[in-house]
This record gives sequence, C-alpha cells and structure tokens, in this order.
Amino acid sequence: MEKSDDFLESTPATAFRLKWDVFLSFRGEDTRDDFTDHLYNALFSNEIRVFRDNDGMDRGDEIGPSLIEAIEDSAAAVAVISPNYASSWWCLEELARLYESGKLVLPVFFDVDPSDVRRQRGPFKEGIDSLEVKCGVEKVKRWRNAMARVGGISGWVYENIRLIYSISVSLSNIYMKTLNYHDS
Repeated sequence: MEKSDDFLESTPATAFRLKWDVFLSFRGEDTRDDFTDHLYNALFSNEIRVFRDNDGMDRGDEIGPSLIEAIEDSAAAVAVISPNYASSWWCLEELARLYESGKLVLPVFFDVDPSDVRRQRGPFKEGIDSLEVKCGVEKVKRWRNAMARVGGISGWVYENIRLIYSISVSLSNIYMKTLNYHDS
C-alpha cells in the first residue's frame, strides 16, 4: 500500500472538510445588527461554522481575496436578501460567485417578495439599474442571472424572528446528514 493510501485510510473524514459550513451573504445596513446577527449566533450555537464579513474588512473596487477564499471554502450559503441588497455591487458579486460555484444557496427573503428578486422588480429595479450604469452591462448580466436563479429557489420568507430557529434546525439537519454520510 502506498504512503498516500495509508494517510487517507487513517485520516478522519472531518479533516477533509471545508473551513466553513455556511457563508452568510447579507446587506449590512438592512440586517447586520438584528436578523443576521441573531441567525449567526443561532447557527454558531448549533456548532455550524459560519463565515460572515466583519466591519473591519477592507473593501476596494474588487471583491476582497478573503471573501473569495471564504466562498470557495464554504459548503453552502445563506443569502439574506433584503430591500437594499441589489443596491450593493458587493452583495451581488457574492451572490454571483456563490451561484456560479454550484454551492447550495439557501435564500432568506427579508421583507421582500421572492418574485421581485427573481424578476428584479420593486426595490431591486432601481438598485440594479443604477449599478448597470456604473459597472457595465456584462458585469450586471451575471448579477441579474444570479438573482433570477436564487429568487427561484424555495427559501424562507421572513415573517418574524422565529424563522431563525427554523433555519438553524434545517441547516443543523443538513450538516449532520453530511457528517454521517462522510463518516460511513
């Protein structure tokens, strides 16, 4: 038996896991200090490794390398899509990269209608149209595609704070099934 085969057989499956179980994508001004903070804490308390940006992260004209790395090193994502989400090129770039990566993206429609996300109407039309002028049609085309796809996913529609418990339980169940699958 080769040395690499010995290593693979003696190494637990958890050693090969990604760094993050869930990447949180959200518009900070809409949800950071309430819904997203509570969701992060609920997931963390269920031993789900959650990545969320922090206030000290430098933001430039291009998506930061640390965010790209976190997206690539996450098993899934929760996108908290709120009224101002589409006015942020940063949020839309995260969403496009998450969608293009083929990862599981679970949307939370926070005070928005999923069909408005899918069709880029309502609060999304002005924001994304404005970004199209600033960033160009081709870049925004990727973002529009990601929004349309994610808006078509059956996710959670925010009605009250109890939703956090439902999301936390659902993600914990997915996480445990994944662990059991890899450990068997």
